[in-house]
Formats: sequence, C-alpha cells, structure tokens
Amino acid sequence: MTYKHTQPGTWMLIFFAAAALLILFSQGGVAANVSWMALVVLVPASLLFSSQTIIVDDQSVTWHFGFGFWKKQLPVSEIAAVSVVRNKWYFGLGIRFTPHGWLYAVSGLDAVEITRKDGSRLRLGTDEPQQLMAAVQQHIP
Repeated sequence: MTYKHTQPGTWMLIFFAAAALLILFSQGGVAANVSWMALVVLVPASLLFSSQTIIVDDQSVTWHFGFGFWKKQLPVSEIAAVSVVRNKWYFGLGIRFTPHGWLYAVSGLDAVEITRKDGSRLRLGTDEPQQLMAAVQQHIP
C-alpha cells in the first residue's frame, strides 16, 4: 500500500503574505527599490514552499516541496527506525540542519524522525505524524 499526503505550508504562506504586504506598503525611495527586489524573491519562494508532499511505497520514502522542488528520496532498505517527534519552534521551517539532522517542514512542529542504518537522522514535518510513521514502519524490511 502506498501512502501519499500533501501538507499545505500554512505558516510559510502566512509569513510570505505578511512580508509581501509590508513590501507593498513600504515607503518610497531607496528602501522601496530594495523592497521590490525582495518581493521578486518572495513570490517564487512562496510558490516553492507552498506545500510538502510525502510518498511512502515499497521501495522508498520520497518528499518534495511545492510543485516538485527539492525532491529527495530515501530507500526503505536504509531505514533502521522511525518515530514521532516534536520540533522546537526555533528549528524553523523549510530546509534546515538541526541537532537531529536535516529537517524538511512547511508548517507546524510535528514531524517523523527517520534514523538510517548508518546512524544519521532526518525529520519530515507533517500534520499526520502517526499515519506517516505507520506507513514507514509498514515498509521497513
């Protein structure tokens, strides 16, 4: 059975919308020109991080942002353990390196931590931590 879930990047979209509004209503002059350049970066970034999709099947755990940005894949044969965890708020969102390994998240603090057979770890942010953990456990050899 294949697990597939797309989580909307609610907090990422709120952040990008707030930043865009600040830029649109900024004062004129040099600051306005810099602000417009920042807006050119914010709009594509908001599209790239608008959601995160995680797919678990017999072969791998695959995840990506938005429309396929930063697609990563981990063979299930490399997974030693999986657990539900809660990230610290200061770990942030997006793609981050934390004390617990790489974090991929678009919204919220809940995540599933995957420990590889080599001991390295990564965390996948999700609004369905129990379901994702069960899906991965089901496919671990």
